[in-house]
Amino acid sequence: MSKILVVEDEQKLAKFLELELQYEGYEVAIASDGKEGLKVAQKINPDLILLDWMLPQMSGFDVCRQLRSLGCMIPIILLTARDEINDRVAGLDAGADDYIVKPFGIEELLSRLRVHLRKSNEEDPDELHFLDLSLNRRTREVKRGDRIIDLTATEYDLMEYLISHPRQVLTRDQILEKVWGYDFGGDSNIIEVYVRYLRLKLESNKEKRIIQTVRGVGYVLKD
Repeated sequence: MSKILVVEDEQKLAKFLELELQYEGYEVAIASDGKEGLKVAQKINPDLILLDWMLPQMSGFDVCRQLRSLGCMIPIILLTARDEINDRVAGLDAGADDYIVKPFGIEELLSRLRVHLRKSNEEDPDELHFLDLSLNRRTREVKRGDRIIDLTATEYDLMEYLISHPRQVLTRDQILEKVWGYDFGGDSNIIEVYVRYLRLKLESNKEKRIIQTVRGVGYVLKD
């Protein structure tokens, strides 16, 4: 089930989109202003974002630009009443993948949404790389240079999630939901424990650290 984040301050439209998307089988989250939208996007890591241009607190343009600056590559479709070419170009330059001019037909929106989700899934490669680290999803083999790193199932899941979002700060909530499940109710230090396990294995030959701690937030894979 794909997860869609709708960032829209017009309550009737937001509710309409929520009901239509749920009817089509999508999981839907709603945010009513730009700052909330940015926060929710970072927390739940949706598969696609429907983002209104004109929002309180922070414009959709700024939300889009901020997400891209953080390394977030989630498909973003702008919903806008602006249909001038310059406005469209500005939205695409900010990092949006597509735009739909209001008012729009729901069938057109659903069609665009399916295209971007399909494209996103097609571009999900079997082999992921970051610097000298590689991960093969088919064989579940992880290497640092030519050295094969033996990981447990949970260590692999955590490593795959990190390398799938290089240079993107992942919050503790995001990691818990993705790796351990949304309803995880175990040891609150479980992430720190497994990050330590990964670091020991990734750095056993005195390689440089690539899993960095962002204090008070989470972790990021970066040089």
